[in-house]
Amino acid sequence: MDIKTYLADKRAKVDEALKRYMPGPHGHAGKLIEAMNYSLFAGGKRLRPILCISGAEAVGGDAEKVLPAACALEMIHTYSLIHDDLPAMDNDDLRRGKPTSHKTFGEAIAILAGDGLLTEAFAILARLELSGTGAADVIKKIIGLIATASGWQGMVGGQAMDILSEGKDIDSSIMGYIHSHKTGALITASVTSGAILGGCSQEHLNDITIYGQKIGLAFQIADDILDIEGNAEEMGKGTGGDSKKGKNTFPSVYGLNESKKILSESIDYAIEALGRFDTRADPLRHIARYISERKK
Repeated sequence: MDIKTYLADKRAKVDEALKRYMPGPHGHAGKLIEAMNYSLFAGGKRLRPILCISGAEAVGGDAEKVLPAACALEMIHTYSLIHDDLPAMDNDDLRRGKPTSHKTFGEAIAILAGDGLLTEAFAILARLELSGTGAADVIKKIIGLIATASGWQGMVGGQAMDILSEGKDIDSSIMGYIHSHKTGALITASVTSGAILGGCSQEHLNDITIYGQKIGLAFQIADDILDIEGNAEEMGKGTGGDSKKGKNTFPSVYGLNESKKILSESIDYAIEALGRFDTRADPLRHIARYISERKK
């Protein structure tokens, strides 16, 4: 299959759906909505919503039915980027080739735009419509899964440990914790929530969870490597920032060559985990390879 065409097609579907969910600036909240839309529609790979869709398709589910959850995941991811770029955190000037939210709207509105996207994501999840026996339980499970992956037990917890570890020598267990929580948790939740909404069996859910964990780790390792070897123009943001800020990354802990080896092994394990799936899981297999080969 042509993975680039697949990703472009799914990205367009996600963008269309996001436009239906997000209003244009209006009323007293106009500036806040403008800031939310500014970051949400600044571009980006839409990897998390695409993984949600691909997870559903891999188990024979309907891609259209998981679009609300897919959009919610992108809103949560975008909120995390807005906050990540703030002066109190990474203090970045560029994101996806554009000035970051706080550079455009000021710190206060940037913080509130992130808050707005996070809460709107859960408003969308609460409106999920499923039919059949146990539909309410499935929706409840999805909301809990994504909340856990987003909060202190997942992405927020990983980000906190990342900040607390800056400038310190850490061991591999803490490095693994940071990566599996800061980036891996939401990526895993994306693909597993899609599979659950698609009606997967417990056996398939177990396999797809391993897949999600492995590509989540691979994605962050690839990011760490790109910060060293990537092209700033292609990436739409500066490079070398991790080293300047004293951040702990896989290359700083393991070395560049060993990091590349771990990245390759993680992708192999991810694809291996899909051994019981048929060709409907091919997009997931190709996405795994795309993660290791991407340039931004």
